[in-house]
Amino acid sequence: MRAAHPGYDQTSSSGPFNGVHPRSHRPRNRIRSLPTTRGRTISRPIGRRLRRASLNPVDSKLLDTFLCCQEEFRVIVFNNRSILNRPPMDKYISEFFERSAKALDVCNAIRDGIEQIRQWQKQLEIVLCALDNQRSIGEGQIRRAKKALVDLALAMLDEKESNTTVSHRNRSFGRHSAHREPKSLGHFRSLSWSVSRSWSAAKQLQAISTNLVPPKPNEIMSTNGLNVAVFTMNYVLLFVTWALVAAIPCQDRGLQTHFYVTRQFVWAVPILSLHERVLEESKKRDRRNTCGLLKEIHDIEKCARHMNELTDSVQFPLTEKKERE
Repeated sequence: MRAAHPGYDQTSSSGPFNGVHPRSHRPRNRIRSLPTTRGRTISRPIGRRLRRASLNPVDSKLLDTFLCCQEEFRVIVFNNRSILNRPPMDKYISEFFERSAKALDVCNAIRDGIEQIRQWQKQLEIVLCALDNQRSIGEGQIRRAKKALVDLALAMLDEKESNTTVSHRNRSFGRHSAHREPKSLGHFRSLSWSVSRSWSAAKQLQAISTNLVPPKPNEIMSTNGLNVAVFTMNYVLLFVTWALVAAIPCQDRGLQTHFYVTRQFVWAVPILSLHERVLEESKKRDRRNTCGLLKEIHDIEKCARHMNELTDSVQFPLTEKKERE
């Protein structure tokens, strides 16, 4: 499955993040403002990669950028492992591992969300099988398509609005509760999650961002900038995790995380630009109540809406024109 933010097509260069040239946000003295070698070592390539990602903000490209940054950070940590057990680096590296563990919890929820999207796609495939490649479409095919559309609508309902049925439903999307009228395709019901029912993606993001502040100048000097590298990876980890939550359905998702970082860092402007554009996308009328900003989710919602309108307008016997539609 393609991993793309809503409205961003991987095959197209157009999208809500395009039109911002990276050089227009690049002060010439930014690299010099980082006084130490290790800080420059990781900040420069991360800034370059994030600027490229901001021109074509596809989640898969953003994840590739993160993995490349993580590998560069791993090399820096490996080459300086002898000082990681000494203050203040022991504290910085310990906090990084704690944030990484919290991010892994988010990844578990994201994995479940991706599985949900696959199930929604299967419901649309049932509709296609019922209505496509048929010499003549009868009442049975229409009812089968309507049943799949109702199951899809129920699967995308907000869990808070349907607590009475969620407890005994699973990914098979059974027949029970099919009599309920779907309220909106823009909501999401979490079903079989690998995280606990009290787990919250929004709170997890808040925990990752807690106490994430730039290191003080005296600490930068004492670590020769190694803590700047750790701070940089912490911030990139937070942003990429937030972007995943924005794009993919997960339990108690929220976009309220605030990103405050001084623009002395090379990577600050691209991150703030990406953050602003994702928020702009989420505020569009047809995306406000969506369960995820992933492009495929938007396509599923539009397709389901169109098929609902089409099947609701069917009256038997079918006219030749309606059957062609």
